[in-house]
Amino acid sequence: MTASSIDRALAAAPGGGGQETADQPGPGSPLGLHRVREPSGVLPQAAWRLDARAAIWPDEVRIRLERLNLDAASYRQLHEAHGGDPDAIRSAVLDIIAERGKMQNPVTGSGGMLTGKVDEVGPQSPLGLHAGQRIATLVSLSLTPLVITDGLASWDARSEQVPCEGHAILFGRSIATVLPEDLPGPLALAVMDVCGAPALTHRVVSARLSPVVAVIGAAGKSGSLSVVAARRAGAGKIIGVVRDEREAAALRGAGLADQVTVADARDPVALATAVQQAGGPADVTVVCVDVPGCEGGAVLATSQGGTVIFFSMATSFSAAALGAEGVAADVTMLIGNGYVPGHAELALGLLRGNQGVRALFESRISGEAEGGAS
Repeated sequence: MTASSIDRALAAAPGGGGQETADQPGPGSPLGLHRVREPSGVLPQAAWRLDARAAIWPDEVRIRLERLNLDAASYRQLHEAHGGDPDAIRSAVLDIIAERGKMQNPVTGSGGMLTGKVDEVGPQSPLGLHAGQRIATLVSLSLTPLVITDGLASWDARSEQVPCEGHAILFGRSIATVLPEDLPGPLALAVMDVCGAPALTHRVVSARLSPVVAVIGAAGKSGSLSVVAARRAGAGKIIGVVRDEREAAALRGAGLADQVTVADARDPVALATAVQQAGGPADVTVVCVDVPGCEGGAVLATSQGGTVIFFSMATSFSAAALGAEGVAADVTMLIGNGYVPGHAELALGLLRGNQGVRALFESRISGEAEGGAS
């Protein structure tokens, strides 16, 4: 997209000087700039409020909602802030969406993703979607225009997965994939929500010769898929780090990691010691937990010249950088941005090809439905 086309899109955006609206569509922006309400001139993810009206621009797609999947860090924050009260959590999510025109937790800054049915496709949309297709979006709810129309009446607020009615808007540069017919919808949604983690793990591990890989949060969704991805990419040893014996038993039962160890990821020395005793330090450390304060331990658990991949939205990247400097750690730190070409296909293939990881996913989904997310 050229500078002049960005300028034209900004001029057409609400608050950007143009008079065109979604009711009389003119040139839009594939980046969604024309949907930014305030402040003007920023990308939709950074915006405080988006225009979420249902009428679409020529290159947009409108989705009829079926389910949201809140990201783990956001759901945990909402759950803790409201003491687990389902009515309060539900009201908080509704308030965020109504105020901001998108689901972006103001504390964590994160959102999640959604599934739904394609309702209308603009004639200039490059996404290749067709009305009636059931799809999952592979872009964050933190930049997706969103309207809820059922008050989340079907959501018990005990799970990250939120059945709902309403609509969402995709831009020309959005990413979506048709839902697979061979997997239940909630299972496919859970996989696609974290598909960036195994894809980047696979890329990084593939670039090394038989590395030692430590996955922190290895019994979770992104963690277990990252373990399988590391195995496929040629890891020499995989250390799975979990928070308690219950998760350790589940991970051992799935047969995914070479070594399973229990450690508090927020305790830097305890985490580094646990990884060391399990066969570390790690050449590649993958952080997949949804709590803050895990940066120092991940750095200490990684060998000099190694790589740390942070996938948690609870990560403080300033703490990671300054912490590494403070302990003279020569490590490369990567931010998992959720997108790697082919990430959805890779993650679904890992699930289909490994009964252990599929069992972990199905157990987690069943547990959330029965009594809340762990």
